[in-house]
Parts: sequence; C-alpha cells; structure tokens
Amino acid sequence: MSGGRLTQQDRRHIATGLAEGLGYAEIARRLNRPTSTVSREVIRNGGAGGYLADRAHQAAERRARRRKPKPITPARATTAAYGRDPEAVRAFEEHFVDLLVQTGLPRMMSRVLTCLYGTDSGVVTAKELAQRLRVSPASVSTAIAYLEEQELVKRERDPRGRRERYAIDDDVWYRAFLASVRRNLMVAEVARTGIEIYGAGTPAGARLELVSRFLNHTSQDMIQAAEHWRRVLATPPTPDRHL
Repeated sequence: MSGGRLTQQDRRHIATGLAEGLGYAEIARRLNRPTSTVSREVIRNGGAGGYLADRAHQAAERRARRRKPKPITPARATTAAYGRDPEAVRAFEEHFVDLLVQTGLPRMMSRVLTCLYGTDSGVVTAKELAQRLRVSPASVSTAIAYLEEQELVKRERDPRGRRERYAIDDDVWYRAFLASVRRNLMVAEVARTGIEIYGAGTPAGARLELVSRFLNHTSQDMIQAAEHWRRVLATPPTPDRHL
C-alpha cells in the first residue's frame, strides 16, 4: 500500500466515495491506502456526513504548519480487549478534543476529559493521565481542578486509600448542565441588581431587564428538561417479555 500524507486529490476521491455511499474499506482499496487512514481522515474532518475535501486539506496544512500537541496514547489493555483499531481510536480522540475546544473548553482540559471518556472503567489516577497524555503531573492537576469546578469529573480514593482517582460517571453531564444553569441564574440576579442601579426606564436598564428575563426563563426550561431526562429518559428500558 502507498504511504505518505494524503494529497488534495486523495481527499477528493474520499469525498466522492462517501457521496457514492462506499464504506471506508472500499475507498481505502481504491486509494491503495490502509482503511484506518481513511477512517481517521473522515472522523477528524466532520464525519461521513460532513466531510469536505478542500476544507479537510486546508485543515491538514494548518496542522502541519503548527506544532501539534503530543497525542493521547490509547490504553493498550482496553484497545486489545475489545479488538479496537488503535488508529481509529486515536483519530476519534483527536476529533473529540477539537470539538470540546470549539465549545470553549481549554485544550488540556479537553484532552483529560476525552481520556476519561475513552477509559472503559471511567476511573484513572493522576499518574495514568500523565502517562497517557504525555504531560507533567502539574498539568494534570490544573486540568482536574478546572474540570472538578465545572462538575465534569469527581475525585475519589482508591479502595486502599493511598491514591486519588478521577472518575466520570453517567450523571456527569447532568451535573455539569445544572452547574451551568446555576451560573446563568447568578448572572440573571446580578443583572436584576443592575436594573435598580441604572434605572428601569433607561436603555441600559431595559437591556439588563432583557438579560435577566431571558436567563431566568431559559434556565427554568433547562432545569425541567434535565430533570425529565433523569427521571424518564435516563432509566434503562424494561425488556418486553412478549418479544
């Protein structure tokens, strides 16, 4: 099979193959490339439904010009135990990190969170994070402190009580979601205070009134949606005995 980086023409062939409904393996065969190269390329650049050849090539050129951070090293035991493709895992993790960064999460925090999501146990130690991310323990500590403040991770002691472990569970986004709602409500309260200071009849006061009303209204809707999910949708379905 041919090696080296994908060319712009290669990427256009990939886009054409996806448009024709071809699988990664068939596209890779036509390009004389490993299947993992094609799957990694597509996952990294918007997935099968959003892949654009020219945009993907421009992104690759930008990555080549800047120094890339050290990649996450997939856990060998987990990858081997489930027969996962290490290259596909790595591509997914890079793509997931990039998406989290686009939402406003700092890159190091995004890498730690992605590492936790890619761990089947959902629990890792600081040493394990440092080894997998190839960063210093200090960087891990800073990232964990930030994520814990956002309620995206939890600290816990191992059964022998010797080391701290960092965990992610099924309720992590529920807690983080509500933490975000609480911050919105705090902004709404401060805006309400500002109305009295600037004057309700002034343009500034009216603007703050709009902010306060919007955040209060949408926050209540978000709380109801989160509680509904936890109460109804998060409960595993009961098997149908008639099937």
